[in-house]
Amino acid sequence: MRSLRAAQSLASRSRLLSARALHGATAASYPAAAAAGGSRWGNPHPPPPSPTPSSRALQGGIAGAVSFSLTFATVAAAEVQAKERLPADLLPQNVVLYQYQACPFCNKVRAFLDYHDIPYKVVEVNPLSKKEIKWSEYKKVPILTVDGENLVDSSDIINKLQRKISPDVESTGEEETKWRRWVDEHLVHVLSPNIYRTTSEALESFDYIANNGNFSFTERFAVKYAGAAAMYFVSKKLKKKYNITDERASLYDAANTWTEALNGRNFLGGAKPNLADLAVFGVLRPIRYLRSGKDMVEHTQIGEWYQRMEDAVGEPSRIEEGRE
Repeated sequence: MRSLRAAQSLASRSRLLSARALHGATAASYPAAAAAGGSRWGNPHPPPPSPTPSSRALQGGIAGAVSFSLTFATVAAAEVQAKERLPADLLPQNVVLYQYQACPFCNKVRAFLDYHDIPYKVVEVNPLSKKEIKWSEYKKVPILTVDGENLVDSSDIINKLQRKISPDVESTGEEETKWRRWVDEHLVHVLSPNIYRTTSEALESFDYIANNGNFSFTERFAVKYAGAAAMYFVSKKLKKKYNITDERASLYDAANTWTEALNGRNFLGGAKPNLADLAVFGVLRPIRYLRSGKDMVEHTQIGEWYQRMEDAVGEPSRIEEGRE
């Protein structure tokens, strides 16, 4: 609703500004009439003089501006409504996501929640102590609580949420299922060796985590430097485990594999994203504006699809602390 109101406000402002511009142009085109109308002694309703060629051109230009402005506002409103919003009776309530900010699996869940405009709160988990999830037997993230029910494993979480919000849809298509599996079994394994490829890149990733979690100064320091160091060495093990010789080349290959699968479509889902689109977008979102993500967009064709996904998913539906 907040995005729709923003679009409506944009359209209203465009109409108002265009009307003011047209009024100003008309007054400027007929200075004698404006002067007579404002005079105490003159005829209050003098016949307007014939418009000059320049005034006709000015009016035509303003009319064009009005038309463009209204068209732009209409298109903007349509783009803002790209999200898949749910009927109130299907909207999950009391949703809390326990996550690491840079975790691809957590971002996959967030992409689903954002796209469907499901409000959710976030608890940033300390990756060293994990004190925020001590209450849970499951010690990995993401963990999503929905109306008191604990959901774990990103793909499982999305499957269960999808059944809740689309009870009439029995199953996903074969192509969609294939590429969702590709995300979990291949794409995510390419990411860590790229995110933590060098010590500086590892620190770049952990800098955001340290600055956005609800951590003390000591915890922030430990999370950033100890976490980055740990993940740097973990990424080297993952690189060996998955037979990755060149981190960037493997990332570029994965991005190109995905764009080839689109086969000229805006999304794998066609006119709008499906669960595979959301999964790929979700796991790439934490790296997009890191060095690795910038390199990926520069050296592959994935950038246009990614931008379409950003527009479709829209603003996060996360509930910020202190706001309900």
